[in-house]
Amino acid sequence: MRKLAIILLVVISCFSCGKSTDNVPSVPVNFQAALGTPALSPLNVSGGAVAINGYGVAGLIIYRKVNGTYAAYDRCSSYQPEKKCAVTIDNTGFTVTDPCSGSKFSLEDGTPVKAPATKALRSYRVAVTQFEIQVTN
Repeated sequence: MRKLAIILLVVISCFSCGKSTDNVPSVPVNFQAALGTPALSPLNVSGGAVAINGYGVAGLIIYRKVNGTYAAYDRCSSYQPEKKCAVTIDNTGFTVTDPCSGSKFSLEDGTPVKAPATKALRSYRVAVTQFEIQVTN
């Protein structure tokens, strides 16, 4: 009986540490807009990026890659995501910066290019037709 109590105590202590906060939370995303919308005009050229508020955890970043395809990321930094710090687009247009930690992320693939972040930004699916762009998860 004593061994059972010890095992139970160990199991409870392993699961009582609370939920992990090392990942950006998964929330439903369904953004849709006409590509001709003035707010999306930076996406008309390779390397263009736009920030969209009201979607994801801290908003969206949509980026037109050099090869002409699109990528979309949650603006919530992957470094200490519980702070919900929204990354901002850098002047270069190829990276975004977490203003809370100074981490930088590549817009080509969302990976960190400057510490302390070690995980990529949460990415979303992008579907593009001739006239419309849709970002979902």
